[in-house]
Amino acid sequence: MRVQPALPVSARLAWWGTSWLRGRVVTDLALDAVLRDDATHVVAGLPGVDGSVPLARALAELRINGAEMCGLALPEPGDPVGIGGPRELSAAALEAGEAVVAGAIGLVPRRVGAAIEWTAYDAAPRQLSDVGEADRGLRRALQQAATALADLDVARWRPEVADVLMNLHRPPSIKPPPGTPERCAELAARALQARAIVDLALEDDGGALSAAEVTGRRAALQPLGAAARRGLVAAFSPEVWPERGRF
Repeated sequence: MRVQPALPVSARLAWWGTSWLRGRVVTDLALDAVLRDDATHVVAGLPGVDGSVPLARALAELRINGAEMCGLALPEPGDPVGIGGPRELSAAALEAGEAVVAGAIGLVPRRVGAAIEWTAYDAAPRQLSDVGEADRGLRRALQQAATALADLDVARWRPEVADVLMNLHRPPSIKPPPGTPERCAELAARALQARAIVDLALEDDGGALSAAEVTGRRAALQPLGAAARRGLVAAFSPEVWPERGRF
């Protein structure tokens, strides 16, 4: 079984917004990559801008406000990965489960039908794991989770997870925008694969034989889910990218 990547919308904006801000892609290409099948994206709350504006205008406003890159945030309760505050941005990003940080501006998405509405907030500086640290942490978590799930007899209660674990050496293929270090694309693919393992393994808690099995499964997967989020945040946050794609 191959895991197909499903990038969060904030990850798409982080990568392609960065490539656009750095002059590596034209506007139409960046917009197409961010929108994909969405009808439109609009952004409200940008400094000095009244009402909502299309994404193309929003990117230009980010540049005017000094943004040189866009980075990903994937916060969860007790683990605000990629968010440095202030409180208003932290609360909105936590509710959405994702956000983009572009300099002093944070953007939080909300799906409305076939459209995405982004709301802009002030953003404080954030602390991130570097790409190498996030990569090593994810590899360790994958190995530990594979061992723990094998001990829990994953093949019996979720054979799809066992199939994915058997193919850890074949992560999904992701095509990044120009200027993205190859190592970051590889880390993103592994992190998406890890998230898919977590989602699959937790999909049918009702099928577990006992409460102890449910508890053991979640305990085995929690570190992997956290490592996957840190891997994605590092892979989609140019602040911690290695220069020229080297470590």
